[in-house]
Amino acid sequence: MALAGIGVDMVEIARMEKVLARRPNFAKRVFTTEECAYCDRMARPAQHYAARFAAREAVLKALGTGFSCGIGFADVYVVRNEAGQPQAMLTGRAAEVAAEQGVREVALSLSYTHDVAVANAVAVTDEVRPQQEQRPDPQAELRKSFREARSVLDELERVEVQE
Repeated sequence: MALAGIGVDMVEIARMEKVLARRPNFAKRVFTTEECAYCDRMARPAQHYAARFAAREAVLKALGTGFSCGIGFADVYVVRNEAGQPQAMLTGRAAEVAAEQGVREVALSLSYTHDVAVANAVAVTDEVRPQQEQRPDPQAELRKSFREARSVLDELERVEVQE
């Protein structure tokens, strides 16, 4: 089992524009209703559709499957969190494959130029996830400090009694 996977994909925006113009049902077949609503309200919808299509490819490369193993277009999609950052969402067979590999999340970055949309995805497992610093319980630390101080005082009293 791999500790993590990395996937990158690029899509030409002009190519996406042509596909959207020639095949009106393409967007509805490949993207979620929310993705379509987001892309369609942008100044350059094809740019955002291209980024989301690249994201699907990048995520599946990070999982090591591509569109195989029973994974379809609907199994990976992009949402935006409260801060507006893109997040990869996995459902169906893609979610099953990720779980089998121990993938807890897929970090996603989307970028584009005037001509190309690019997506980078990293499948993150517990083994490679940065561990948050363990902070001690302040109350427990205080109790420990008092015990240590009490121990030192007790030792001093024993030494004084023996003298």
